[in-house]
Amino acid sequence: MASAAPKPLTGTKVLVILVAFFGVVFGVNGTMMKLAIATLPGTEVDSPYAAGLAYEKEIDAAHAQAARKWQVSANIQRGADGLATVQVEARDAKGQPLSGLKFKGTLERPTDKRADTRLELTETGIGIYRGSAAAVAAGQWDLVLEGDARGERMFMSKNRVILN
Repeated sequence: MASAAPKPLTGTKVLVILVAFFGVVFGVNGTMMKLAIATLPGTEVDSPYAAGLAYEKEIDAAHAQAARKWQVSANIQRGADGLATVQVEARDAKGQPLSGLKFKGTLERPTDKRADTRLELTETGIGIYRGSAAAVAAGQWDLVLEGDARGERMFMSKNRVILN
């Protein structure tokens, strides 16, 4: 019984194999690149140059905030339906409630800036501010609170929270 002779490896076959191999490699690399750029832009701020120029003002604002010695506490709860409720209690250095401030909050996702959610907090009692946001996913978030009085930022904090 004679076996059929194997087909010889020709230059054309080698060329087709090489083109197919590198075509698959480039195709997978291109797809991965597109997905990586689309899912995580890789920037913390839109303009690092502008953020650098504003850095000195941020330091001055932090010193002024520390000098006021305000006591601001926040409580955040997330319901099973995804509704996150934030309650902020603000007191001055003497422990008296701070009324008439305009607080706003942001829930920032550390891994995806596109998931950030803004909160408008309204004063529900003397020195107590509440706000809520719908469809907040469970996981790690940064709660950023800013308190304004007469158009000037008087308070700012950023804290990592875990929502269940």
